[in-house]
Amino acid sequence: MKSGSKNASDNDTRTRVDKWLWAARFYKTRSLAKDAIDSGHVHCDGQRVKVSREVFVDMTLTIRQGHDEKIIVVDALSSVRGPAPVAQLLYHETPESIAKRDDLREQRKAQNLAHPDHKPNKKERRQIHRFQRGFGE
Repeated sequence: MKSGSKNASDNDTRTRVDKWLWAARFYKTRSLAKDAIDSGHVHCDGQRVKVSREVFVDMTLTIRQGHDEKIIVVDALSSVRGPAPVAQLLYHETPESIAKRDDLREQRKAQNLAHPDHKPNKKERRQIHRFQRGFGE
């Protein structure tokens, strides 16, 4: 038996976390997945993971991408990047994580409502200047 054939048979039970994140389409390339892991954006049970950490079914991972933090549970393993519908079958996000992300999204939307939709025109600028001069005296 060749030593190379061992990896093919173990492929269904053992997968590195960087390969799995890439196969599950959380990151576009394996190097981006590696960088995210090295930066501390991926945790397992509250602990930072290393790139070579193996992923198992029913493992819970916390992944931070931008403003969003997702808590996912691994449902299946794959080290091959496939189409998006297949990648979505590799994991599911916890209901608490979905609710928390929705709440944070709504808060960010509410904060952005204070910003005007357009640049003030000449008349509106004059009104703003008159208003500001009234408070300066």
